[in-house]
Amino acid sequence: MRQTKYWNVQNTINEEIRKHALEEAAEWIRKGETIAFPTETVYGLGANALSDTAISRIFVAKGRPSDNPLIVHIANQEQLQDVAKSIPPLAQKIIDAFWPGPITVIVPASSQLATKVTAGLDTVGVRMPSHSVALELIRLAGVPIAAPSANRSGKPSPTQADHVAHDLDGKIAGILDGGVTGVGVESTVVDTTGEHAVLLRPGGISKEQLVELLGGVDEDPALTKANETPKSPGMKYRHYAPSAPVYLVKGDKERLIDKVKAAQKEGKHVGVIATEEHASFFSGADALAVIGSRSQLSTIAHGLYTALRTMDEANVDLIYCETFTREGIGLAIMNRLMKAANGQVI
Repeated sequence: MRQTKYWNVQNTINEEIRKHALEEAAEWIRKGETIAFPTETVYGLGANALSDTAISRIFVAKGRPSDNPLIVHIANQEQLQDVAKSIPPLAQKIIDAFWPGPITVIVPASSQLATKVTAGLDTVGVRMPSHSVALELIRLAGVPIAAPSANRSGKPSPTQADHVAHDLDGKIAGILDGGVTGVGVESTVVDTTGEHAVLLRPGGISKEQLVELLGGVDEDPALTKANETPKSPGMKYRHYAPSAPVYLVKGDKERLIDKVKAAQKEGKHVGVIATEEHASFFSGADALAVIGSRSQLSTIAHGLYTALRTMDEANVDLIYCETFTREGIGLAIMNRLMKAANGQVI
């Protein structure tokens, strides 16, 4: 096991110390190492997107299937020429409207990219994050950085540096601690290579925002059914899952209360993920994670992965969770919960 270096680059840190940490991390990226860093969505595990050797280290550290493509992060539009063969008009519209920000466009891939980035596809996902640490790291490294979420494959994505350390300490070169991330769920992914834009993964930019910009957007069937050649991470495999099975419970809180009591009568230790509005009704659960407010879905997205990780720490036998509207960022929330529950809805 190697030693993972830790750098504190939060805004409260002395500017000279912060600058030195980012320069050192960027140098390690250039040397082919893997560095975890914060974005506005979740923490990413980055490596030089032009080096197969570097990219291989991401897959090894995460235990990630080799047919799961990676998203490439850039610091400015000039870097698009290193990662994209061309930029379709649909992609340019999205770029002009939402970059930097939590959205990824699927475009024709450049031959300069490491082959493992695209998982054998002729397309690649590219985004420009809005987090200052991410942008500075990419700029200082001088290369595009491929970065999936910085967690063990299949587990809840990390929204703070401690989550990364829990999963990957001793497996990666370093962690840049930029504090808690903002959005809390991964970027929206849109395929722009066809005649119509296709939503592959909902995220920080909502489907409604895309429809307003483009006049319409299709949903890929893989959002509800796995396919064999995913163009986007999170489409094929069980993701975002704690160790205990997760069940999503439709209906009112009374139905969820009944499910908890019935499972406890069977001698099971039950965890509940509930909203602020309903948390007080589940004080009898063996573990309780308060996820956010139903009146403000962004707080639920922000707290989602921390809640799932809390359940892991509680060592429960099963987990019940409320369900949410699929409007706005609710679509991304329910997408992640369905993946975490492996489609198990009561």
